[in-house]
Amino acid sequence: MAEAQRIAAFAGLGSIGRTGRFLMEPLPNLARFIFRGSEAAAHDLGLAFGADLSREPLKANATADGRAALWLGPDEWLLIGPEADHAAILGIVAATVIEPSSLVDISHRNTGILLSGSRVEPVLNAGCPLDLDVSAFPVGMSTRTVLAKVEIVLWRKAASTFHLECGRSFAPYVHGFVAEAAREFLG
Repeated sequence: MAEAQRIAAFAGLGSIGRTGRFLMEPLPNLARFIFRGSEAAAHDLGLAFGADLSREPLKANATADGRAALWLGPDEWLLIGPEADHAAILGIVAATVIEPSSLVDISHRNTGILLSGSRVEPVLNAGCPLDLDVSAFPVGMSTRTVLAKVEIVLWRKAASTFHLECGRSFAPYVHGFVAEAAREFLG
């Protein structure tokens, strides 16, 4: 029997735009986990994971090897890493965290896109109510919010680059919404 393979949520939808003004690129399959735990558990896990599980609200910390920890609440983080790190991340949590905590694998539930370019803020603001100016939403900030009808996690990775996480079932809607919002900047 053939092994089941995960199909990317944006398969067949592809990138939109071009580098410079606006570009939307589907992210590859990633390992994604929601971790909830005490300050001590978060500290220990951050050391082993390689990306600090910050207690600072709205903060995201990333590593050079593609792992990231995004603060979602006082005791909750979204952990992201390369798909190849899936088992390693589970092992890190099992070996490191001894206090009561919870780890939920959302690798198949969530998906993500990378949005970049000089017009990325107005495209996102077509459906996101946050002030996305870099002075109000600086590099390294992440938060839960909405894009039109969809709950998302938005992380500013660079001045003109955002990582957007959404539920896998919403991927076609998000893709279509962003494509429509970006249409005026693509010509």
